[in-house]
Amino acid sequence: IGPAQLRAAWDPTVSGHRVIQRLLQVEERYMPSMLYVTLIQRDPERREELTKWAMEVCSECSCDEAVFPLSVSLMDRFLSACLSVPVSPYCLAAGCVLIASKLTECDNVTADTLCAAAEYSFLPFNLREMERVILATLRWDTASVTPQDFLPHFVASVVESRAADSDCEELLSTLRRHSDTLSAMCACDSAFLGAPPSLVAAASLNCALRGLGNKEASELVHMTEALAELCQTDPAVLQCYSEMIEYALRQRLRSGLQQGPMEKDEEMEPERPGTPTDMREIDF
Repeated sequence: IGPAQLRAAWDPTVSGHRVIQRLLQVEERYMPSMLYVTLIQRDPERREELTKWAMEVCSECSCDEAVFPLSVSLMDRFLSACLSVPVSPYCLAAGCVLIASKLTECDNVTADTLCAAAEYSFLPFNLREMERVILATLRWDTASVTPQDFLPHFVASVVESRAADSDCEELLSTLRRHSDTLSAMCACDSAFLGAPPSLVAAASLNCALRGLGNKEASELVHMTEALAELCQTDPAVLQCYSEMIEYALRQRLRSGLQQGPMEKDEEMEPERPGTPTDMREIDF
């Protein structure tokens, strides 16, 4: 394991409403077509299988939290443009992870590592060819806007009023971690495929705030309204998506609890978790 990467400190001069407005202006450009969204939501199993595999690979390779949502965005945009799955779907998913890692990390994941993760169902030269196909299809416009682009700005805006609190840094870190986990779950769930990244980010943060359980109902309503204003949507819409996320989380946790005893009874090799560990620490 190499040395930990040093990350720049948060710069308030590149945050705030001006940056959020710019992200809101360009996010629609990187959303998949409504035809693709409709087709996937009719038969979501294959996409969810690929996104969960990509999440596991990103987790095993200790990728930056921005790699997974960006790779899913690239995959959706590619499939939206082609409307056909390539011969090797896992090669497509791996190619998107490779491109996303190159865009966001200094020490990116290697082609050999991705081939090994797919049990060599494709070879490095196949992956590099797929990478070229993806880049050509997307016309090299790969810096997609994802919920992770909005989250630091939304979190900073929410905790501004508590800047004087001694636990402000800890609160910010907890909210960001839980929000990242929830938005990653949304990336796997095709029900959120047609939602703007800003709405997914705001709903994830709203759920994280409610999950902390340390705020009054009136304060939560105020924060929901503030987040709705930030992402320029109706508070009722934001509340609806927040409830969808909470329901999806409960379903995943319930599914995980049901699978645990079955795997033990059958003496099977324990499966790698398909979602980050942090998700299991969130209590609604």
